[in-house]
Amino acid sequence: MTRIAIFPGSFDPITKGHENILRRILPLFDKVIVSIGKNSNKQNYFSLEQREHWIKQVFADEPKVSVETYTGLTIDFCKKQKATYIIRGLRTSADFEFEKAIAQNNKIMADEVETIFILPIPELSAINSNIVRDIIRNGGDASQFVPEGINLSVK
Repeated sequence: MTRIAIFPGSFDPITKGHENILRRILPLFDKVIVSIGKNSNKQNYFSLEQREHWIKQVFADEPKVSVETYTGLTIDFCKKQKATYIIRGLRTSADFEFEKAIAQNNKIMADEVETIFILPIPELSAINSNIVRDIIRNGGDASQFVPEGINLSVK
């Protein structure tokens, strides 16, 4: 049986934390689909195409990684992709409470799908896309928080 995992998020933009989590979970799976959710209630800073391009750029050396976009429920996307794992990074206890509720509801909707929580390495635990976007909006240099080669001036 092929072990397929979904790593969902907005990746607006992808951060070193996202990259680190994905590289650490790769040995566990045959395929990981980085899944960029299109949320009509959320105003993204970078275009969907730009975010998709960056993820493909960062993981160009990883044949196990693919990038897909989707709308709707992540659990429905899992079923469509025949993925039986969802990967979620947890930085804080608030992240845990929020993600736990989603994972428990996903389990009710699709018992065959397991959610796996992974902690960032300590030096990356403070990085999140909201902070990176705020640095950019205010004219700061956020390059140290995103993977090498990402040009944040492209919108």
